[in-house]
Amino acid sequence: MKLRPAFKRICGIGFLLALASCGGPPAEAPRAPTQGSTPSMYLSLAHPGAAVDAEAARDMISQYRANGGLAPLALDERLQEFAQQQAKEMARRGSMLPDARASLKARLSERGARPGFAAENVSAGYDTLAEAFSGWRQSPPHNARMLEPSARRMGLATAYAPGSRYKIFWALILTD
Repeated sequence: MKLRPAFKRICGIGFLLALASCGGPPAEAPRAPTQGSTPSMYLSLAHPGAAVDAEAARDMISQYRANGGLAPLALDERLQEFAQQQAKEMARRGSMLPDARASLKARLSERGARPGFAAENVSAGYDTLAEAFSGWRQSPPHNARMLEPSARRMGLATAYAPGSRYKIFWALILTD
């Protein structure tokens, strides 16, 4: 089969255009976020030694509360320690259920705190603070605890358990 000269020219031009579009500088590969360029709420906590940015969490939850006309929260060092113990215990057990031996108020009382109001949000499997916060907002019971009008203080911590089903365990403690 013999091709006509006009068809050859069109095919040749098409081939050259296709080839030309392949040229040019290569596309730059996406870069992994670094701690300095990514807000802490988006950093993965799925590695040893990772710690949630409690101040960013306080600011995020306080702003969320402010949208509903509620008072901001303050970080409380004792609640931070309690949340860390709770997260570590859940990670050790590989279960996101809080300690069922006693109520949260009783457990806090054992450590010298006597709040009038006390609530906890526990969860597992979220890699970032943003994911955990979003999950709590979408869960009516967790959301209600974050928006409790009498809440004034908080502690938040995570624990990493690479061999567990969930990998990261979260504990948020809220008191008056």
